Amino acid sequence: MTSPKTLARIAGLLYLVLAVLGGWAELYVRGTVHVRGDAAATAANVSGHETLFRLGLAADILMATVFVFLGLVLHRLLHHVHARAAVTLMVFVAVGAGSILLNLVFHAGALLAATDPSYTASPGTGGALTLLMLDLHDLGYILGGVFFGLWLLPMGYLAYRSSMFPTVLGVLLVIGGFAWIADPLILFTLPDAPGAVRDVVAVPTSVAEFGLILYLLVVGVRLRGAPAAEPVAENTGDTGDTGNTGNAQSAGKVTGRA
Repeated sequence: MTSPKTLARIAGLLYLVLAVLGGWAELYVRGTVHVRGDAAATAANVSGHETLFRLGLAADILMATVFVFLGLVLHRLLHHVHARAAVTLMVFVAVGAGSILLNLVFHAGALLAATDPSYTASPGTGGALTLLMLDLHDLGYILGGVFFGLWLLPMGYLAYRSSMFPTVLGVLLVIGGFAWIADPLILFTLPDAPGAVRDVVAVPTSVAEFGLILYLLVVGVRLRGAPAAEPVAENTGDTGDTGNTGNAQSAGKVTGRA
């Protein structure tokens, strides 16, 4: 049987891999080729860095896969704390991973528009479509963050309730989850708000998620000695149904079924 510390460190490693893959694909790959407002430059970057762009797509596919395995490991680690919350966590992770894959249609569409002769043959068409696809991917990435926020809510609740994690970490995860949800709301309802507003909102998310990664990798989980089982009540010499009932109740307490 896998120990809680081992499960925690596996979860931490998966979470770190997820962050590296997702960060590299979004910040480096698409950040390198996507020139906002410039269709020609964006299309030229995608076609000129086609291998890099394809690797970014592969990295996001792997990220979504790793995300599902992370959810499974965390469910295994924490389902005893609150079964329904652990199932909710897994559902939100599954939907979040699905949204990542669905949004990659726009990444693949940008690659197609920038490299397929059917689109590049018409001057300007391929570039406009490439920029549009990457703009849509960017918006889909922000909207998909809702489920990155939602899965942190049951995770934070489980961490808060469990003695395996610091209480403050559970609170930070819940705050970070709401921050993920707030980001697209700010973008679409307050389009003229300064970019610094979204940057400030993103701080709790970064602190919470990297805090969880570090805690899982470095500490694992806190383990406390298992509580001693309640002793079976001694037979006082009474006979009949009363004595049998007392023994049955005591045995039930020890096994946790009463």
